[in-house]
Amino acid sequence: MRFINLVVVVCTYFGFSSDKASSYTLYTNILGTRSNRLTQQTERICNVLVSASVVNGDTSAVNNPIKLEADTRLSLCEKARTVTSMCRSGTLCTVSSAEGIEGAPFGSFVDYVLDDEGNPVFLTNEMSMHTINIKESPNSMVTLFAQLKSPGFDSRGQDVSRCSVTGVIEKCSEELGTFEDKELIRLRYSLKHAYADRVMDSPKFHFYRLIPTKIFFVGGFGVTASWVPVDEYRTATPDILSIDCSSIVAKLNHDHVEDLSYTASHVLELENVRNIKVTNVDRLGMDFRVTRQISRVKLITEEFRVGFRIPVYTVEDAKSEILKIFQEAWEKGQGLNEEEEDEDSIPVMKTAVQILE
Repeated sequence: MRFINLVVVVCTYFGFSSDKASSYTLYTNILGTRSNRLTQQTERICNVLVSASVVNGDTSAVNNPIKLEADTRLSLCEKARTVTSMCRSGTLCTVSSAEGIEGAPFGSFVDYVLDDEGNPVFLTNEMSMHTINIKESPNSMVTLFAQLKSPGFDSRGQDVSRCSVTGVIEKCSEELGTFEDKELIRLRYSLKHAYADRVMDSPKFHFYRLIPTKIFFVGGFGVTASWVPVDEYRTATPDILSIDCSSIVAKLNHDHVEDLSYTASHVLELENVRNIKVTNVDRLGMDFRVTRQISRVKLITEEFRVGFRIPVYTVEDAKSEILKIFQEAWEKGQGLNEEEEDEDSIPVMKTAVQILE
């Protein structure tokens, strides 16, 4: 597979010159140009949800869409581990022991950190209601619900990734042999929660660890929702771009409206586009949400996955891959390099569609 090697790109953070043509010409002279003739493939639309139908990509990817998805999308376990790693707090649901609501689910706001296997660890006051519930029903299941802030344009509603971790909870005790990682957990808590140093040594505060039995991941409204294998979750790693994702997405949607329009028209090959937004960026690619006008009274909203040709490991790598996609979209829009062979087209999948009438 042929890749463009980035030699030198002089630009501000995701910025271009006011003269778009000059900017892309400079970029082209440095990197070399390439035509990516995008071939429309069969769409598989099943009511509201479309599962990873191939829009374009190389021949091997079309013949093996499962491989294409594995190469351009994080696994469910990686997504779930990213959510639990990025979140600093969540809602802990315990079994109530309070009079009149015995046995009812009781939700409490809690802070936590993860141990090396992805198990949430809480520092709780012995007088907190959730701590009392745990002591009263030590063998009962509990659930931690954690939800990311939106990396995009709306921090409210259901359009965010979230994860529910259900299992048994145990007190961390050196005497019982359940706190071998004590120093590590104390360090992580101290770094992640400013108040921790003031209370960790208090006899009224104790660490508790949630050992997952079942994990459920939801990618957002109308997209992926699935149980996650616990064993695979334990060994999964969070996405390397998770910390910077929000700022990258905000920058793209605010400063690159024209580039996104070119991407919709010449990479996704869509017409009648009313709106396009980037909803997520990770080490393997970008997610787009596109709204199109099908008729006077019909709108269609589609989710697309645009993969990077190679995984990225830094923010700078991600910028480079995104700029390459924008540059190729612009070139195609200008009718450049149409005669070159399509050896390495941008991998694109449609992941979901919703029609409103």
